[in-house]
Amino acid sequence: MKFRPCIDIHNGKVKQIVGGSLHDKGDEAKTNFASELGADYYARMYQKDGLKGGHIILLNPVSSEYYEATKAQALLALKSYPKGMQIGGGITAENAKEYLDAGASHVIVTSYVFQGEHINWEHLKKLVAAVGKEHVVLDLSCRKKGNAAAEATKEYYIVTNRWQTFTDVKLTTEVLDELADYCDEFLVHGVDVEGKASGTEEDLVKLLGDWAKIPVTYAGGIGSEEDLRQFERICGGKLDFTIGSALDLFGGTIPYNKLVE
Repeated sequence: MKFRPCIDIHNGKVKQIVGGSLHDKGDEAKTNFASELGADYYARMYQKDGLKGGHIILLNPVSSEYYEATKAQALLALKSYPKGMQIGGGITAENAKEYLDAGASHVIVTSYVFQGEHINWEHLKKLVAAVGKEHVVLDLSCRKKGNAAAEATKEYYIVTNRWQTFTDVKLTTEVLDELADYCDEFLVHGVDVEGKASGTEEDLVKLLGDWAKIPVTYAGGIGSEEDLRQFERICGGKLDFTIGSALDLFGGTIPYNKLVE
């Protein structure tokens, strides 16, 4: 189990947002923290502290007026820490190599593969052919869906389009087995608790920890050191983790230096 740092970029700035609040219309999101420092500052810090395998996420779609500013920040971060971080947001088979050449160790993909309600196997195979599965991270971020009156019966479904759209892909061990043949790692946000520092999605953490056949990074809801200890207990130390809004770097209370140690 290790800490994977993050750099989330929205409207050209490093931010921490409430995950479920992100909307393409008007480039809106409920913001927990906005930094006056560039993405390259954080990348250099992570490199200095020996933290590898973190992720840079572009939170604006290509259609946004802010996309180019967001992309420019991401490229600065990659240049500052070559091969030290992964990148996601608008990745396709056509542009993935550009980001690898710019310094990314992996590309993180959601919407290109999970299109509409289904897995686009043609796109997934095309991506792997373009850059190799060793450079692919599949983002299986998910939310619970089901009978609102029976919370216990709800199940996790992968969401796409910056977490705005449910797919019909239920997150199961069989789906994890199938998709693991096409990637090097999984990144999974518990979207309903993302950015809320309210505790993890414990059922999701257990599901991923019980599986854990390739590296999996979990994000969402770790808001205190006790939450982190509980996370470790539930997953048996088999999952990596990332912390955003709850980290003191981004206005929270969990000491970054303690995680580095």
